[in-house]
Amino acid sequence: MWADLAPIGRDPRSGGYQRFAWTHEDAELREWFCGEAVARGLTTVLDRAGNLWAWHGNPDETPGVVMGSHLDSVPDGGAFDGPLGVVSAFAALDALLAKGFRPSRPLGVACFADEEGARFGVACAGSRLLTGLLAPERAHTLTDADGIHLATAMTHSGVGPTRLGRDEEALRRIGHFVELHVEQGRGLDDLGASVGVASAIRPHGRWRIDLPGEANHAGTTLLTDRRDAMIAAAEVVLAARAAAERHDAVATCGKLQVVPNGVNAIPSHATVWLDARAASAEQVHAVITDVAAAAERLGGTLLEQSWSDATGFPDAGRLADVLDGVPVLDTGAGHDAGILAQAGVPSAMLFVRNPTGVSHSPAEHAERDDCLAGVAALATVIEELAR
Repeated sequence: MWADLAPIGRDPRSGGYQRFAWTHEDAELREWFCGEAVARGLTTVLDRAGNLWAWHGNPDETPGVVMGSHLDSVPDGGAFDGPLGVVSAFAALDALLAKGFRPSRPLGVACFADEEGARFGVACAGSRLLTGLLAPERAHTLTDADGIHLATAMTHSGVGPTRLGRDEEALRRIGHFVELHVEQGRGLDDLGASVGVASAIRPHGRWRIDLPGEANHAGTTLLTDRRDAMIAAAEVVLAARAAAERHDAVATCGKLQVVPNGVNAIPSHATVWLDARAASAEQVHAVITDVAAAAERLGGTLLEQSWSDATGFPDAGRLADVLDGVPVLDTGAGHDAGILAQAGVPSAMLFVRNPTGVSHSPAEHAERDDCLAGVAALATVIEELAR
């Protein structure tokens, strides 16, 4: 399975992946998922938000135990973030059925759409639409860098967006959700552990900052006469870094768009996207207050794109015990499991060691033995939940 996925959307120069929602690469990944489901005799269901579900048993009779993750990536992303959870889910299901396990509840494998939000700007869009945390009215306004609307992209991919909104039918089928994910840090490596259990996801959000300027000639306009939107963007980026340091948070301006984007033209407009996270919502909001003030001084505006409160996983201690006392740790990375948990779906997460500690990068990595340990741990957890 891993070998089948390896070439899809891979940049031969960097080794990173360009797997964005509702693109040709995404369609190839979704076709792979459906093929794996068919090969196992599973029933594949597409929900109203475009998420894929493969079922062993009938979840309309009894809510099932679901495992899975996502297949899309950030720009130039790593191989493991998302796909490891989907491949491990199929492998864990294989292991359970091979040993003759007879679950009392249906078992499912999920593939969530647009988890990274790399194309339309909203992280975990598939699970947010499923649970109603992303309103359909807002979803219909989302566009990518080329001005293509989310609804248009979904339609071209064969997913009708006319019924977007909380999908009660799909949610009723989920009795418990477990997401395995490569760790996006070095916590497990520092502890010498292959596998861990997530206790919580820290609060985090994304904001769009628009900054005005005035277009003019780069060679003839005096510095004193310029209204340079790029200078304003630079000031906002530095303000975000300073605010993060003041409030013991992390803040990242990783995306920038400039108009007219010419080498010899003074920018008339700049848009900066800010990602901020911390141990508490109060810390994150303190960062945003400071950055908003800086943007306003420059004539700009700040608009929230997405927000996730702190999310706990109540079963963490129990599952750690089931796995013979593996480490329990929280994370600053957002996941579909966190969105489902916010919506009241019992959810849990397992992490697999990442020896580099690097994620959202081609350097992201997990060793084969650790991945196999993750599959074994996932199978054990599913067996416990589906007895």
